[in-house]
Amino acid sequence: MAISDSMNPAERAVKRIFDFTVALIGLILLSPVFLFVYILLKKQGDGPVIFRQERIGYQGKPFNILKFRTMVMDSEEDGCPQLEKYEDNRLTPVGKILREHHLDELPQLWNVLRGDMSFVGPRPERKYFIDKIMEVNSDYEYIFLMRPGCTSMATIYNGYTFNMEKMLIRLQMDLEYLQKRSLLLDLKILFTTVEYIVFGKKF
Repeated sequence: MAISDSMNPAERAVKRIFDFTVALIGLILLSPVFLFVYILLKKQGDGPVIFRQERIGYQGKPFNILKFRTMVMDSEEDGCPQLEKYEDNRLTPVGKILREHHLDELPQLWNVLRGDMSFVGPRPERKYFIDKIMEVNSDYEYIFLMRPGCTSMATIYNGYTFNMEKMLIRLQMDLEYLQKRSLLLDLKILFTTVEYIVFGKKF
């Protein structure tokens, strides 16, 4: 059964304008936080500050997602992609703090500004894991109808996707979002995400 996007072109245009505007304001207002995190990671002295990784985004096109680096260098030494966990022994001391407060995600404001991502949408995945998911459920192709997001209902309520079961749950939640998404729902997801971060709720 075909799955359709509930957002019309006008709503998608407004969503993009909102993303661009808020991302630009965020980059300016949060620049002191960026500087503080940069200094912390530089003082740690064990590698680059920014972590780049190819993900698959809107219309199935690859892009480089940006994060403050939270893991040790060569965290995938055997060359085999590994799923992240909330409590991961590959985290550096500074990285653990950044991850707990979601500060590692701040550089994604640049991804949002560029149009690689949106504030709300399915979390972008690596091709390796997308191929694994599609072996079980080919409906993943509908995810490419949306720009990937910094947060989503699945991000909040399904947490880190450290196994295939959670990845498939995330897929179902993202497909449900696609079929009922709206500007109002996006705002609710954003406010819930901010509430979780401010009050230290785990997700």
